[in-house]
Order: sequence, then structure tokens, then C-alpha cells
Amino acid sequence: MKAGVIQFAPEFGDVTGNMDRILALLALKDADLFVLPELALSGYLFESREEALGLAQRADGQEFDELAQLAREKDATIVVGFAERAGEELYNSSVMLTPDGRREIYRKIQLFYREREIFLPGNMPPTVHDVAGVRLGMMICFDWIYPEVARSLALAGADILCHGSNLVLPYCPDAMVTRSIENRVFSMTANRIGSEKRAGEDLTFIGMSEIVSPKGEILSRAGTGTEEVVVVDINPAAARDKAVTPYNDILNDRRPDMYRLS
Repeated sequence: MKAGVIQFAPEFGDVTGNMDRILALLALKDADLFVLPELALSGYLFESREEALGLAQRADGQEFDELAQLAREKDATIVVGFAERAGEELYNSSVMLTPDGRREIYRKIQLFYREREIFLPGNMPPTVHDVAGVRLGMMICFDWIYPEVARSLALAGADILCHGSNLVLPYCPDAMVTRSIENRVFSMTANRIGSEKRAGEDLTFIGMSEIVSPKGEILSRAGTGTEEVVVVDINPAAARDKAVTPYNDILNDRRPDMYRLS
């Protein structure tokens, strides 16, 4: 299958313009799976929870209709990050739009820094979704620093980790290589570029979107400041071979009874 990550700089507060840019970027190349950055519709640095609510979408909202139509037309699964309004609750979420019309949601579990002032932490465990025989799991940005998130998806059978991000710390691209190795899964990290100066903060996003193989090979890594649509060929079945040696299976050899604290 063809797997793609899209790296761009959302314009803060311009939901319509950011969606138009996403649609234009998706039109540039064909792939079976595209992953886009965290909070790709709104931008990142909110002044307040009220501001974020004003820029948020419902998962079943019409804002995603054109993107869902494109998923059907391209026969592609599209994963995009957004601020999710669920009643009066607000989550940092990703929606997975599938060619058969599903909208699967993941709500970020591990909130970073002042995100805690804006969003509620995710209230559902990470879930694996089967799309045309390929098993996909979603993570968002700072989830990377907790090995349990990627491991729980691997134990649930994920072939590919779809990891939308707004990374500012330099460690994640290399850490996701480790996440792929220790779980024998593909990982697709779609990061944004550019900077935002709002809410008393000045953040520069590091880019470096990447696709990594189950053996930790960096199949593609984008630059630090360039808008890019990167597509590579992968074989998801490679993620189902968990053998490190003829004697070692990365998941079956786990010893959970030995990992407990006394």
C-alpha cells in the first residue's frame, strides 16, 4: 500500500482556509492512507478554552463532509487532527475518515504543557480500526513519550501507528523509531511546520514528519521547515512478524508478571 504524511503550517483560526489547504495538498498525490498534523484545522496556541470552543468541530460536523467525500473518491483513509467539541466538552482529537464512510475518533490521552488548560484528557482507550484488512491505530503528539500508548495499540493488533503531531521538542522523531522497533509496527508521524506567537508563548514547530518501518528504518523524513507531501510504499504485513530472532517474539515474550512494582 501507499502511505503518506502531510506536513504544512496551519494558519491560526482559519478553519476554512486550513481545510482548503488540506484538500489541495491531498490532491497532489495518491495514497491509501494519509496522516495530517495535530490540530490541523485550528492552529495550536489558544488564548483560552472559550477561544478553542469557538474554533472546534463536532466529529460528525459538516466541516468534514468534503474531506470524507475525497476519502471516498480517492479510496483513501485520511487521519486529521482537530479540536473536538462534544457537547460542552473539548478534546484534542483525531478523526479517521475511511473510504466506506466511517468516522473513527481518538482523543489525546497525554496532554502536553498548557493543553491541560484548554482540553480534557482523552476518555477512551486507543483503539485499532480495520480498514480494508489493514489495522490502524491513532496517537497524538505527546502520546509518544509514554511507551504504553504505542504498546497498547500493538497488543491490540495495530499494523500502523497514525501519529498526528505539533512537535516542538527535538526528541520525538528518533523516539518514534524506538516505538516502531519495540513493537514491530510502522509509525507515521505527521508534524506541522512554522511558528505561533500567542497566549504569551512563542513556539516553533520542528517538522521532520516521517514514516518508519517495523525494523526502525526511516523510510522517509521531511525537512524542518518545508511544506511536503511524502508518500512511500509499505507492506503492512511486515508488522505482523514479531520475531526478533528464531527464539524471540517481541510481544509473546513479554513478562507482565515481572513488571509490577513491589
